[in-house]
Amino acid sequence: MPQYQILGDDLQYLKVMLAPGEGFYADAGHMVMKSDSVRLQTKLRGGFLSGIKRALTGGSFFVTEFYGPGEVVLSGAFPGKIFPVQLQGRGILAESHSFLGAETSVEYEATMSRLSAGILGGEGIFMAKFRGVGNVFLQAYGGLIVKDLAPGETIQVEASHLLAFEEGMNYSVQLVGGLKTMLFGGEGLFFVTISGPGRVWIHTLTAEQLASALIPFLPSGQQGGIGLGI
Repeated sequence: MPQYQILGDDLQYLKVMLAPGEGFYADAGHMVMKSDSVRLQTKLRGGFLSGIKRALTGGSFFVTEFYGPGEVVLSGAFPGKIFPVQLQGRGILAESHSFLGAETSVEYEATMSRLSAGILGGEGIFMAKFRGVGNVFLQAYGGLIVKDLAPGETIQVEASHLLAFEEGMNYSVQLVGGLKTMLFGGEGLFFVTISGPGRVWIHTLTAEQLASALIPFLPSGQQGGIGLGI
């Protein structure tokens, strides 16, 4: 199987070492470099319908596949942590932008989450789904919290901080308190209540929080663009 190194501190990157014939695939736009000996191809993994579902999650319609021998370096999109999840039959559901890459033995598509969780939680109707046997690499915004829940144990996670959880866990969405708490509490509008048994991954930062923190430092009139007047 491929060998891996996760390097860096707050801006991490993943180095994948591939033996001859070994494969790895990643969401588009994350490759930093590769060995000249690594063969690269863009593929509609899982067929047209799976590509459509992935696009609806915010992922890429096509994925990039790499075949050894050689090494590939992939970067995360935000300050945070890259971490592996080793699948052994039980799948996981993940927030749309958390996927970085996976071994070719891992299936990547999307699934319809509960309608209330999808719409009220603000994460869309579809979630990325990973099944199979092998490693999938996800990226957490900010710090990473991992919770292993015993049968019947329940936690509440602010919806935009929920990164991933194991397939088959029970979850639902509730409003965060009353109207005053919703308007002035500053904790988001919805909690995801999720119950064990199973593992939950939580990130301590959201894309919205990062964007809000940067807005005051953008030149006037540039908040909606990507240029910084350089």
